[in-house]
Amino acid sequence: MPSFNNQVTVLCRDCYSTQNSETASHCGFCQSPRLVKHPELGQLAIAHVDCDAFYASVEKRDNPELSNLPVLVGGGRRGVVAAACYVARTYGINSAMPMFKALKKCPHAVVISPDMKKYAMVSKAVKDLMLQTTPLVESISIDEAYLNLSGTERLHQAVPASTMAHLASQIKKELGITVSVGLSYNKFLAKLASDMDKPNGFSIIGAHNVKHFLSQYPIDVISGVGTSLKRKLQSDGIYKILDLQCYSVYDLQGRYGSVGERLANFANGIDSRVITPNPPAKSISKETTFDTDKNGLPYLKPILWHLCDQLSSSLKSKKKFGKTVTLKLKTKNFQTITRRKTIKNPTQLAEVIYNVAFELLLPQANGTYRLMGVAISTLFDDEISEVADLRSDKAIKQEKLEKAIDQIRNKTGSNSIGKGRGLILN
Repeated sequence: MPSFNNQVTVLCRDCYSTQNSETASHCGFCQSPRLVKHPELGQLAIAHVDCDAFYASVEKRDNPELSNLPVLVGGGRRGVVAAACYVARTYGINSAMPMFKALKKCPHAVVISPDMKKYAMVSKAVKDLMLQTTPLVESISIDEAYLNLSGTERLHQAVPASTMAHLASQIKKELGITVSVGLSYNKFLAKLASDMDKPNGFSIIGAHNVKHFLSQYPIDVISGVGTSLKRKLQSDGIYKILDLQCYSVYDLQGRYGSVGERLANFANGIDSRVITPNPPAKSISKETTFDTDKNGLPYLKPILWHLCDQLSSSLKSKKKFGKTVTLKLKTKNFQTITRRKTIKNPTQLAEVIYNVAFELLLPQANGTYRLMGVAISTLFDDEISEVADLRSDKAIKQEKLEKAIDQIRNKTGSNSIGKGRGLILN
């Protein structure tokens, strides 16, 4: 039986057993060479899990013929790379890169349009496995989460490191994708650890000598150090965490205000943020980047309808109703326009959302746009708002129509039936 003594220093990633001999080259139980060694291995309980090249990995799982090919998931030549598999990354491609630049680097890459419904289902399955491990799971995106395994040793009869190795193996076996695991004593270091060994990695950062360990990292590994703050820090001669470590927390507070305290703490391996289960979603949105700039109602109306239809489907699947509709437009000059309207009764009907969004679009219809999005907020649970849309005969008729369409789509596919207003001009 695997040990759950917090003094263990060696973990086998194949049988999940733990040992005390840091000189071992193979597992003493199964002879596997896949060992993780760290003097604090049995004492650490904060984990970060990152699904490796998530969208691309799901596509490769579903189409094994793609396994050795460079795969990009993204929205057309005008869009960006949502995910690049590890083969594609060898060509210098990364997430958020404009698609046209990515295809210049790798013209033979396989480009796949995102299937967010499928990715959301896999993400939920991953989270369900996490929640079987510990109730303290904080999702920070569709493909990564923090876990607090403090106090789970008795439940799992194993130290957290062993439990996390088992979880990673379970995700691979049951869902067909790999994850990289980082283990430490706080969120910042756990996240940093998960980035150290990808894909399918398992890395540990402990408290011993952590200041020296962090000193050689660039400042932008610190959460919250974006482009503008990085530029400001570099203008002050701060390029590495080592440079931050030369200042006291009071010095950094004096220079950068409240951000200075955060920088000082992270630079010294201190992170007081706790892992909290996710609150309910505040809004649900859908958006699309056009292949070419669009203007005029004949082109924009069908796109708007499709977005509202997709948004309605998401609301229905989540059993949510919303009151505030927001229209988002991005001009050809990358200016963002947002308009919103709050309606009287919460809704999940595509027709109702579309009518409100179309009203918001009309004054902006003469512009030229590269992106359109629709969001709905001020959300209510299904049981709270179950009669919210049934205020008139028209609403009742619309609900029956949409339910009939939903039933047909569930049987024959999401694109099997639609309204004429959804026909997009070429």
